[in-house]
Amino acid sequence: MPHFRTYDDAELHYRVLGPDDAPLPPLVCLAGGPGRDAAYLGDLGGLSTHRQLILPDSRGTGASPAAADPSRYAFPQLAEDLEALRAHLGLERFALLAHDAGAAVAQAYAAGYPQRLTRLVLVCPGSRLQGELPDDAWEIFESRRHEEWWPKASVALRQLTEAADLSEVRELLFAAAPLAYGRWDEPQRTHAATEGAQLGPVPRAGFWQGVDEQLRAALLAGLHEVTCPVLVVTGDRDAVTGMRAGEWVAASFPDARVHPLHGVGHYPWVDEPDLFGPVVEEFLHAV
Repeated sequence: MPHFRTYDDAELHYRVLGPDDAPLPPLVCLAGGPGRDAAYLGDLGGLSTHRQLILPDSRGTGASPAAADPSRYAFPQLAEDLEALRAHLGLERFALLAHDAGAAVAQAYAAGYPQRLTRLVLVCPGSRLQGELPDDAWEIFESRRHEEWWPKASVALRQLTEAADLSEVRELLFAAAPLAYGRWDEPQRTHAATEGAQLGPVPRAGFWQGVDEQLRAALLAGLHEVTCPVLVVTGDRDAVTGMRAGEWVAASFPDARVHPLHGVGHYPWVDEPDLFGPVVEEFLHAV
């Protein structure tokens, strides 16, 4: 598995999907969670067919070692790891895709290194960085109470706030998992079954540490100066981050648009790969 040295000499790993002779430029892809193994991204619904996908394992996830200094788990520091990866790959400029909490890392990177990005795709982002916590995710969840899985998921959500044992947390995560998908069929069940083992509790806990109002304001000010086009993809069945969060995130950039997908939850490449892939490819190809 390839690796690179980052700014503090830590050795971090990444995987490459797609053909060596791909006709299109590579796409760097950041996982969310926070603190989740990037393996859950898969090939993002076939995006690796015509281009290479570069999927880094952030500190303490996948094949990358834990951070010696816990402050390195904070998302602005993870953005510095991304800059080290860019330099390692020899990319003067590149397209970046980020899912879920990975969108916070991508926004920190865009604010600090706007000249390095050609395109930015944010998939189902939250809006905590924007200081907004829309409640439409709960509205979406409530609108699905007629579905068979809903009663068990509702109980699991309440119990998750009090669960301390890791094995219990993993069981509850799977019980609540259907709220993250547009439907609860075999592909969704298979994908959801990997979540518990892929989450790193320590990287997850450290993701937002040290991010005060002063830093948040500085990052948001930086986003107003980002000139590359930005695409925000949301799903109308996403009961994790909802859809309004994506609108708040898009409003932070001067050149951003939101593309909602119908019948899609928090993992659009799992629910509707034939919808998700073309939307992303069309944006990456656009002049």
